[in-house]
Amino acid sequence: RGYLDNITAIGPRTVGSPENEVIAVNYLLEQIRGIERESTDAHKISVDIQRPTGSFSIDFLGGFTSYYANITNVVVKLEPRNGAEHAVLSNCHFDSVPNTPGASDDAVSCAVMLEILNTLSKSSESLQHAVIFLFNGAEENILQASHGFITQHEWAKSIRAFINLEAAGVGGKELVFQTGPENPWLVQAYVVAAKHPFASVVAQEIFQSGIIPADTDFRIYRDFGNVPGIDLAFIENGYIYHTEYDTSDRILTDSIQRAGDNILAVLKYLATSEKLAKSFEYRHGNVVFFDILGLFVLAYPARVGTIMNYITAAIAFFYLSKKVLQPKPRAVNNLKKLLTAFSLTLTSWVCTLVAVLMVAVFVSIIGRALSWYTHFYVSVSLYGTAAAAKLILVHMLAKKFFYKNVNEQYLGDVFFDASLMIWSIALAVMTQMGLCSAFICTLWVAFPLLTKLMIHKEFSQKGATTKFIVMYMLGMFVPYLYMLYLSWTVFEMFTPVMGRSGSEIPPDMVLAGFIVIFTMILSSYFINFIYLVKSTKTTLVTLTTVFVVTLILVCSGIFFPYSSDAANPKPKRVFLQHTSRRFHDLDGNVVKSDSGIWINGFDYNGISHITPHIPEINDTIRTPCEEQAPFCGLPWILPVHFMFRFVKNWYLPAPEILPRSPIQFKLLSKKLMPWNSVRLSFEVSGPSHMSLYVRPRAGSALSRWSLGDGMPVASLGGDYFVFYSRGLQAAPWHFWVELTAPEKHSDGIVSLAIAAHYFFGEDQKSPQLYALLERFPNWTFSSGWSCTYDLFVY
Repeated sequence: RGYLDNITAIGPRTVGSPENEVIAVNYLLEQIRGIERESTDAHKISVDIQRPTGSFSIDFLGGFTSYYANITNVVVKLEPRNGAEHAVLSNCHFDSVPNTPGASDDAVSCAVMLEILNTLSKSSESLQHAVIFLFNGAEENILQASHGFITQHEWAKSIRAFINLEAAGVGGKELVFQTGPENPWLVQAYVVAAKHPFASVVAQEIFQSGIIPADTDFRIYRDFGNVPGIDLAFIENGYIYHTEYDTSDRILTDSIQRAGDNILAVLKYLATSEKLAKSFEYRHGNVVFFDILGLFVLAYPARVGTIMNYITAAIAFFYLSKKVLQPKPRAVNNLKKLLTAFSLTLTSWVCTLVAVLMVAVFVSIIGRALSWYTHFYVSVSLYGTAAAAKLILVHMLAKKFFYKNVNEQYLGDVFFDASLMIWSIALAVMTQMGLCSAFICTLWVAFPLLTKLMIHKEFSQKGATTKFIVMYMLGMFVPYLYMLYLSWTVFEMFTPVMGRSGSEIPPDMVLAGFIVIFTMILSSYFINFIYLVKSTKTTLVTLTTVFVVTLILVCSGIFFPYSSDAANPKPKRVFLQHTSRRFHDLDGNVVKSDSGIWINGFDYNGISHITPHIPEINDTIRTPCEEQAPFCGLPWILPVHFMFRFVKNWYLPAPEILPRSPIQFKLLSKKLMPWNSVRLSFEVSGPSHMSLYVRPRAGSALSRWSLGDGMPVASLGGDYFVFYSRGLQAAPWHFWVELTAPEKHSDGIVSLAIAAHYFFGEDQKSPQLYALLERFPNWTFSSGWSCTYDLFVY
């Protein structure tokens, strides 16, 4: 805990700042040297400070190119006295996003790693392989330091596997949410060694689908180092992740202890494993893995899962076809009835989804989005009750009008079979798609089918007897318990993400969609009860009443989305950039200039809740798009423009800013190349963070540049984005771009803009920005900095 408190006491550790490059590095070195002095003779400890410079392209956030210069890595190697040929890597990052102390992301992981280094170095047992501890100093700059290490450091060649320690929340249990690629032996290592397992292949497939706007160093080690690994992250309380509230006192000692126990055990296991040295031999195959209530992990090869899934689906289809064919003369009639029940069940799901999404759209239109952000129960009593009521209503109407005078037991039986059929089809389809998450469908086919076979006599008796209900519930216990556990994990991760997913995606529709999906899953084997019980009127009236009351309360605005509660804050995120812009023409003359504070609300609500507190931030100052400039002429720090609508950001006029260390941007040369191309070479010097935006003019095309692998990668929308960052004492940035251009290009061949971002020091906040930030209500996390923007045409 002492390590964590001391790292966060340094304050925000932005790349390029003295706090990150000097104070944090010196603190880590001091601790490592202390550990080295007390280590036993069984080990050898080597320490290296790496300051890499490099560049790469990445398809994260729509695609962009990254360039870094002189950033910092602190690397420690713990190995047996006589050295080791192979190594396992443990990775954390000590840098933080601007204006936040970064306790969970990722100081706590670095504290855990220091403690593990200390424990292992004092052990008299010698390790078989080396353990490399990478304290990386530029992860928040979109994974730059890990790239510098894995592509340039001499120790990187010996690494056979890695463990990456990350955060998507503050404290709680650390979830294994990515493994591999392939290498099932790594998951087995976690299964055997971890003392408090928490792992899910479902989380892996959700994360790798790209629907969560985040990425980790896992990607860099996988894509640029070709090394397999395990990705762990704290996921609890994501509401305060990347905010000023991410402080060390919010991370419980139990949480740190848990993580330490798990990671120490897994590292120790890997560092003494025969498989690490021959990892390439054990490479093939994916693995299905999931923990059972945090008690233990079930893991088995995906190919075994595929066989199990197909066998389960085949048994279910055999059972269903046997039911349809008994007695044979009525087979066509039986099939018709099963398909009718199947269609009705699917229809009820579609109707439910449409109805609940219409409620979500209505709530979003009237400006009441995120009413559940602070009070999660509101989403359940609004969308959950609506979903359940709609499902019951559809089947109640079907029972009353479509199935008039049909035997209730027969209906209960046929709707059970319809649900079984849906799950069996889902199981076969998901398995065919190669999704490891198909194991969920196996649970929903195998257990209900076993239950049905065990109590088939009770199914045919009149009425839903107590004995029948008890036995039915016991049979369904495992899939229901697992599904509730999984849904808790999914909502724990996703609900906070809705507060930082931009202004494009209506969060109510996303959450309502999730709730409908879980309602459909959890109700799938209870639809038959609607037909078995005499009346569902009371249930329907109760659910409808709760829904109507909640909807009225939501419309009235009683549920305020955000909270400044000291113990459990759920702030609204707002980013403010005091910007001075200059637009130059082909001759270098300034044709337009302005200054203002550019404001982005990071969620769907924009600034509607802020206007009453700061009246001048209102809809009359919406940001205009400069159509002729790349990225609308705005100083995006990252290419996240697709997450924000221009009707949802604002530009408040403000005085010009004059940074003490302004950007220097020079065209060094213009060279005619073969094949009708032109090479423009530039030199740039400026603050630690800069963004370069490139747009070829009509008829021109960007063919090559000196960045990444030489092939330009366009962002969403077709412009090109380069993210630049540097540590201390970096040389000026030199780069060139090559364009193919038409013979006549009187209005230039390329628009090129550069933004300089001042994230720390005396240039960070102007008096006007500081004064405005002070006026924001206490339920916001407002992060502000100054920047300049210059557009040139060549």
